[in-house]
Amino acid sequence: MREIFQKGSCKIYEKRVSAVDLATFESGTVHEVYSTFALTRDAEWSGRLFVLEMKEEDEEGIGTQINLKHLAPAFVGELLTFTAFFDEISDKGEIITSFTVQCGERLVATGTQGQKIFKKAKIEAYFASFER
Repeated sequence: MREIFQKGSCKIYEKRVSAVDLATFESGTVHEVYSTFALTRDAEWSGRLFVLEMKEEDEEGIGTQINLKHLAPAFVGELLTFTAFFDEISDKGEIITSFTVQCGERLVATGTQGQKIFKKAKIEAYFASFER
């Protein structure tokens, strides 16, 4: 793992809300707004942007945690800006980032997320240890 970022380093990810991002479950669409689960997926991606530059060719990142506060709606067609900040690499090697999600001036969400980088072979062996 390359330790190339310092506290406060920033990554920007933009996402336009589409119909596949709506709050829809097996029973149908609950609200025609950007769902919390889609928001969480995209927030994790914003932190992964750091991992993509930190990992070596024989390594891969794996998500460890996410904490998200969904504060305001976003509607189909609106452009969201995810701003991820590199916070730290913990004593246990966990890469911690924080993020904000804006739709223009509207603050849609805030949170933190974590990922670890392991050798690909170690991840594959770990997954293989589980019965399917």
